[in-house]
Amino acid sequence: MTEDKPPLFDREALLDWMAAAGLTQTTLDHPPVFRVGEGLEIKAALPGAHTKNLFLKDKKGRLWLISAHQDTAIDLKRTPAAIGSDRLSFGSEALLWTTLGVRPGAVTALGLINDVARQVTFVLDRRLWDADIVNFHPLTNSATTALDQAAFRGFLDRLERTPLVIDFSTLA
Repeated sequence: MTEDKPPLFDREALLDWMAAAGLTQTTLDHPPVFRVGEGLEIKAALPGAHTKNLFLKDKKGRLWLISAHQDTAIDLKRTPAAIGSDRLSFGSEALLWTTLGVRPGAVTALGLINDVARQVTFVLDRRLWDADIVNFHPLTNSATTALDQAAFRGFLDRLERTPLVIDFSTLA
């Protein structure tokens, strides 16, 4: 794995940036979790929609970040037609680090803060777009950050990122 340079933002810098931007959040520290099914007791302590996040690359080399509700089924064979991509596969650990500044297990929409070159297309599950509160890792899988919808959309607005909102339930 190549580690050319550290990301612009780590957890502390991200949370400081959010505070300076007036984006209210609540962050809960917890033991590292690596998969959606782990940490059920942690999720029970935080209200709102919990997420799963996929960092993908298509056959043409375009990068995609899909953030979905934790129990949303994502069919990687049907998703390309819905998002306008070619065949999708998981992006490498090195690519994940250089674009979003995170490691496997910590993939998060909040990593978009490190994608200053705007290489990643952000795809958001409609269930998250409609949720009152969304929960993401703050660039590390040893914490979870809860944002109400106004703060989450404020985060995206400040980054000038407009998600491609997809209703994954229609792809099943």
